[in-house]
Formats: sequence, structure tokens, C-alpha cells
Amino acid sequence: MVILNTQEANRCLLCKNPKCQTHCPINTPIPEVVKLYKEGKIEEAGQLLFDNNPLSLVCSKVCVHEEQCKGNCILGIKGDPIEFHKIEEEISMAFFEHQTLEPSKKDKGRIAIIGGGPAGLTISFILAKKGYDVTIFEAHNKIGGVLRYGIPEYRLSNTIVDQIEVKLIEAGVKIRPNTLIGPVITLDRLFQDGYKAAFIGTGVWNPKPLTIKGETLGHVHYAIDYLKSPETYRLGKNVAVIGAGNVAFDAARSAIRNGVEKVTIIYRKGFDDMPATGHEIRESLDDGISFELYKYPIEIKDGGIVVGSIERMPNAGPDGQEGFKQRPDQSSFFEA
Repeated sequence: MVILNTQEANRCLLCKNPKCQTHCPINTPIPEVVKLYKEGKIEEAGQLLFDNNPLSLVCSKVCVHEEQCKGNCILGIKGDPIEFHKIEEEISMAFFEHQTLEPSKKDKGRIAIIGGGPAGLTISFILAKKGYDVTIFEAHNKIGGVLRYGIPEYRLSNTIVDQIEVKLIEAGVKIRPNTLIGPVITLDRLFQDGYKAAFIGTGVWNPKPLTIKGETLGHVHYAIDYLKSPETYRLGKNVAVIGAGNVAFDAARSAIRNGVEKVTIIYRKGFDDMPATGHEIRESLDDGISFELYKYPIEIKDGGIVVGSIERMPNAGPDGQEGFKQRPDQSSFFEA
């Protein structure tokens, strides 16, 4: 097996009190994984990652590494931090491609998993390993949830989600797609059929509205809906995206990849205040996305958006921090 990230692994100090690990939301045992990797024990490293987090391959691709493992590496104080996510991706990919999961003896009872998103997939792996007879009920035609219908293909390939499905089936998990719990199959019926428990992980698919005039017009779309199938939308040549979180950037960059000529992100503050990751912002600039900063939407019209200005006010916020004031009297029309 070819080891690709040896040089990166050799830079790791294998800290006794690893900040990279303590700042990982799922406490990935990073030094132990790196040590196994350096020793060429890829299978053991992959098993360790999988046991700690069955979706380690996904996390290696989409986690906010700049704020977690990479952002807290001690080497980053004076130089370049370890990019553990690259090592994690290599190990996890090898594990998924070369290891076959053996189903455990199902002697603990039947469990229903309602929703095949990240939470449902993770708990399905865990419960199947513990000996439960697990069935996933998924409302869509394929499992994955936000992994498939929210994160763009250029960030997380659907082939990875397909690999997860293969592993679930290897582990003995049953999957019922296109099955919405409630209208026909109710929770009561599940328990009547012998399910001992049900895990509900249906996700949050309702968009957060702006509650401004014009939001119901035909050329207005919510990002969470658009990202389910961006290729089906006919957006025209110019698109404005309101907001600057990671979802907004996903929508903006997906629009560019689906034929939109100009995409502009409208945001009420500056680059340093954006909730999106620095990596996402830098790559969006490479994609040619434009920005209208210190602007906020007042009204959406057929030809575009009426935006107001935001005035920066030094020392006006709590504890003397910078404050911001909306100036609807300083409005302009942005075509989109």
C-alpha cells in the first residue's frame, strides 16, 4: 500500500497533550493515528478512526479544520501546522476500499433509524456493531441527507456517500429509501412490528426566511433548497447571494459551476466578520465571485434587490467594540 503523506506525518510532534485532539468535536485520537500511520500500520489506523467516528472519511473532507485540528496545532504558532485531515483522508479511504465489515450477530433487538443523514448513518454503524438489527427509513431516494443533498459535489463527492452505503449493507444494516415515516408507516406501527426503539434524525430542512418584501417572487430561491439539485435551476446570467456563511458560499460557488456568469455575495459586514471559513472565502475569490460589503437587503423586486448601507461605528458596541448601524436612507438598487 502506497503511503502518500509520510512527510506531513513526520513533522507531527506526537504531543502528550495534543491541542489538535482536544479541539476536535469528536476527540479524534490524532497522535495515536499518526503514530500508527508512520509505522505503516494503515489498517490499524483506519480501524481506530472508524471506531471513533464511522464518518471519518467525510470529516476529513468537510470539517472546519482551520478552527479545529489544524487551527490548534502547536507547530502553527511559528510555522505551518500539520494538515492531519489529509492523513485522515488517505487512511479512511484505504479503510473503505480494502476492509470488509463483517455483520455482528443480531441478538439485541430491532431498531428503526428515521432519517439517513450524518447522525442516522453514524448511529446505524454503532448499533449494528453492538448486535442490533438496524433499518434506516429514508424519505429521499438515496441516503446521505445533507451529505448528498446539501454539500456540493465539488466539496464532497457522492461516490463517498455511496461507499458509506456499501459499508452499511456489509454491516447488516437494511435501508428503505423513499419511505416517509408518519403518513403510512407510523411510530406506533414500528413498535407493533417489534422495534425496540426509534432514533429520529430527520435533520433541519426548513430555510430561514429574510422576512422582507418580495421574498415570494419567482426568481428568489433559498440556498438549502437550491443545493439539493442546483443543476435543475435556471438562474440566468447574474445571481445575488444574501449572506456569507458556508451555505451561502456553497450556493454561490455552485451557481458559478452551473453556468451563471456573475455571482455577487451581499453581506452586512466585512471579510473578517464572515462566518464562512477562510479557506472557503479564498477559493470563492479564485472562482471569480464578487462582493458587496456593508450592505443589507431591504426589498426584492423583479429586476434585483434594494439594498441599504451599513455604517461602521467605532467603539459603539458592547465593551467599546465596533458597532454597525443600518442606513436605509442610503439605499441603492442591485440588479440580479
